[in-house]
Amino acid sequence: MTTATQNSILSRLYHWEKTAPNAVHFVQPIGNGEVEELTWAQCMDQVRRMAAYLKSLNLPDKSQIALIGKNSAHWMLADWAIWMAGHVTVPLYPTLNAETVRYILDHSEARLVFIGKLDDWEMMRGGIPKDLPGVVLPLAPTDTGYTDWATLCATQTPLAGDIERDPQEMATIVYTSGSTGQPKGVMHSFNTFRVVGEIYSKILGFGQEDRCLSYLPLAHIYERMGVEIPSCYAGFKVFFAESLQTFPADLRRARPTGFLSVPRLWTKFESAVDAKIPKKKQRILFRIPIIGKKVKHKILIQLGLQDCRFAATGSAPLPPTTVEWYRSLGLELLEGYGMSEDFGISHVTRPGESKIGYVGRPNEGVEARIEANGEIVIKSPAGMMGYFKDPEKTAESFTADGFFKTGDMGEYDAQGKLRITGRIKELFKTSKGKYVAPVPIENRLGRSSNVEVACVGGANQPATHALILLSEDLRVALDKGADRKSVEKELMQAMEEANAELDPHEHLQFLVVVKDVWTIENEFLTPTMKIKRNVIEKHYADRTDGWYSQQQKVIWE
Repeated sequence: MTTATQNSILSRLYHWEKTAPNAVHFVQPIGNGEVEELTWAQCMDQVRRMAAYLKSLNLPDKSQIALIGKNSAHWMLADWAIWMAGHVTVPLYPTLNAETVRYILDHSEARLVFIGKLDDWEMMRGGIPKDLPGVVLPLAPTDTGYTDWATLCATQTPLAGDIERDPQEMATIVYTSGSTGQPKGVMHSFNTFRVVGEIYSKILGFGQEDRCLSYLPLAHIYERMGVEIPSCYAGFKVFFAESLQTFPADLRRARPTGFLSVPRLWTKFESAVDAKIPKKKQRILFRIPIIGKKVKHKILIQLGLQDCRFAATGSAPLPPTTVEWYRSLGLELLEGYGMSEDFGISHVTRPGESKIGYVGRPNEGVEARIEANGEIVIKSPAGMMGYFKDPEKTAESFTADGFFKTGDMGEYDAQGKLRITGRIKELFKTSKGKYVAPVPIENRLGRSSNVEVACVGGANQPATHALILLSEDLRVALDKGADRKSVEKELMQAMEEANAELDPHEHLQFLVVVKDVWTIENEFLTPTMKIKRNVIEKHYADRTDGWYSQQQKVIWE
């Protein structure tokens, strides 16, 4: 057995099964304020039974098996069972529309699908082929037509032995947005999971006594990197969130010692505190020696973060003022940088090394440099195997000497800490941490005869928006006194029609009708009449925050 296999993610599961069978690993809300606790022995018994069921289906070795659902204990158990049975996990976001679900299931050649907890099963079910076999996880919709997890487990004898997988075998395909709007399938091996587990075990120093709350989508590498994998290596307890409504109570129940989030939630926490204690009052109270300490601790208790010793933010930049505010409470927010292609094993801020605006130093084993054009390129020990069924895209994504082209621009300080300064590729992330491809959205808006050209933005904002240059005829008509109200009505309809075809994280929040005419002469357009995105974004950057605060569907500049 190789060293990599000895410390594989499956070997860690067997380790806890043997050494801590009665320790609670998962705490799963089941409704009405009640929770179900699962010990390592119970977890692994179910995993072995489901793996036996999957083996009984006689699927081809290393088949792709899809997993659709919100975070839950059984999402992770299904992930492990897929691996133990000799197959590959293909996770799908629980908020995708039917068209995207259908594309991923078809492209990945999925042989079976697990259906878990979902908020809008009706939106997704049309994308699942009727002849695709499936298994229903606990807490899932009841009208899927598939047999449930518990029934199938009851019919199976647990799969015996400590089955291992070759470190170079594919473990998962993570679908991430592509520049054309169609998701790309990022392939990762079992070696990636070992690297993630080993590196973050060293950085975080977590042990069995630690606690985490799992609520960011497990279909994204961030949650698997930050919670699922470290929990398998350190053996700590994982709590789950029941819903958005119960999230504050779920967080207080978990009292996590480690907590990962995205900028949008960190800023929401801050806003909720500000609503109760205005910033001016906070500054006064925080300066009073004994009272200030008590007030800060009470705030952390209300957030459920009083025991948190490792708090991280990623997927998008966090405003410096927010980082400073959490620091004033005694919570050091650590920023990191990574992507699906390196499973987040790129850069991270170590405890005690935080520098606002920087995402830390390269992880162990990571080589990184800045190219002549300012692009960050990376060679990571957790680098992807490539894009599934797309060797050309894979080849284009690497330099001649094997470094991945991130599409982001950056610079290093004297201590080797990285600051992200911009992006080369057009994909951007909202503050929710999910990629958005602007061109397909712009094309949808362009269907309206009222729209001459559109530019979609929203990087680091809670949702997307679009800048709209109205058609020349309409501009002339408005200059002559045409009614704006009818134009607004038509623009709102165009936005609603576009949103109906988009995934929730891509939805447009508002449209801005711009005053300036974008031309080749003023350098808003290229000679071939394409928008110069960087020029447009820079021109309107100082007005963007104000537009979001207006809470209007159509804004006239």
